Amino acid sequence: MDPLSDVLALLKPRSYLSAGFDAGGEWAIHFPKNAGIKCYAVVSGACWLYVEGVAEAVHLQAGDCFLLPRGWPFRLASDLALPSVEAATVFSATRVHGVVTYNGGGDFFLVGSRFVLDGAHATLLLAMLPPIVHIHNVTDQMALRWSVERMMHELHDKQPGSYLIAQHLAHMMLVQALRLHMVAGASDGTGWLFALADKKLGTAISAMHASPAQQWTLQTLAQTAGMSRSSFALKFKEKVGASPMEYLTRWRMMLASERLVNGNEAIAVIALSLGYESESAFSTAFKRVMGRSPRQYGKGDETTSPDMQVDDVSHSSLGELIALEAESLVS
Repeated sequence: MDPLSDVLALLKPRSYLSAGFDAGGEWAIHFPKNAGIKCYAVVSGACWLYVEGVAEAVHLQAGDCFLLPRGWPFRLASDLALPSVEAATVFSATRVHGVVTYNGGGDFFLVGSRFVLDGAHATLLLAMLPPIVHIHNVTDQMALRWSVERMMHELHDKQPGSYLIAQHLAHMMLVQALRLHMVAGASDGTGWLFALADKKLGTAISAMHASPAQQWTLQTLAQTAGMSRSSFALKFKEKVGASPMEYLTRWRMMLASERLVNGNEAIAVIALSLGYESESAFSTAFKRVMGRSPRQYGKGDETTSPDMQVDDVSHSSLGELIALEAESLVS
């Protein structure tokens, strides 16, 4: 797999609610803080989006797609000057074919999904994303249009298997939105996500992901990227925010933690498979990165260390997430 697919496989984005919102007339709705990532596409009409903590509101038009990764409270409105109603009063209504209709509908239609990141490393992705990821370039919109139109069809015209198809379409929208955001921020964005869009750095990162156990050195990684050792080290640090060897170590530990929690392999076996000659050396590196020993982690203590935390949105308890499943996509 490629690095983005590798990371998403570990993060396990799970779409547990895909739905539509059909509004008419003048309206304004306030949505409270929530857990997970929301991914939306405006099918028709226009509205304003205001996220608390973000200085400027965003005007959304037909064709626009956007992600809300941080779970911050926000408002959607035909006019932000209007007094808003709470989402719970709107989205408790009975849905027809997965669509909530408000004020008679007909003027604005939105489809999308909410994702919970089941993996223990959700902050890796969330740290790379701003509070709003707005995709409004016409060419970029075309790349998402098929998924959006297909989801709209599944929501309006229920057929056997529609729920499963909607879930897969939601995943396609999420990955495509991340890919477009990655390319858009390639020139000035910082983090592994944007480094993947750089051909040389992306080649080196792909090599580390493909062979994590290889005895990589700064020199061999630079050669893989087709750069001088000093230029590669400087550019990698500037773009990713960590040195190549720091990135490699963290990726190895992420792979290890997944296997410790979901498998029954001996620590010594995991250590050897990731390039460590001894269990002791592996354990030292693991504790430095993950904040606890491999044995502690394998017993179910998956709490991330303080230096890895970005936002408490990704650390909701399972009980809270189950409760949220009963709510609306946009509640």
